[in-house]
Amino acid sequence: MIAIYPGSFDPITLGHLDLIQRGSRLFKRVIVAVLRNPNKMPLFSVDQRLDQIRHSTQHLPNVEVDSFDGLTVNYAQMRQAQVLLRGLRAVSDFEVELQMAHTNKTLSTQIETVFLATSNEYSFLSSSVVKEIARFGGSIDHLVPPHIALDIYQCYNHNSPMLNPISTEAIPPLKSISVEREA
Repeated sequence: MIAIYPGSFDPITLGHLDLIQRGSRLFKRVIVAVLRNPNKMPLFSVDQRLDQIRHSTQHLPNVEVDSFDGLTVNYAQMRQAQVLLRGLRAVSDFEVELQMAHTNKTLSTQIETVFLATSNEYSFLSSSVVKEIARFGGSIDHLVPPHIALDIYQCYNHNSPMLNPISTEAIPPLKSISVEREA
């Protein structure tokens, strides 16, 4: 059975990779499909994202990386996939994903949506969170693979905070101020 894992993956995170790895154990083939979304201003080009994902998944022989535009269902039909793989982090994800799954079902009754709950350690993680932290100089080394962290730091003209930790000045304690009371 072929599964499509669609998304923008800008950038791909350890949470995405966890789902890809788990999906690769469940399905004969997983196609990570990068959506060319004209409504988003991505940090990385589609070609850069494809390269990043290929490098991150090269140890998984049944994972393929591709890109598409248009409807996910049409792409899945073209690739002869039977499943759309989606991750759920929170109840709010479920509401949006369920609506999308129902909509996709109206477009093709041959394609099922399979939800995988995100592993606990990644339940807060999104590409937006990674970009927000990096934009303000925070460390993202624990959120994305090392090669992607370097790409992101370069985009924001930052060095890895792990390589150049931020130092803070110690604030001297306040001196006691004696206050005379008037009697």
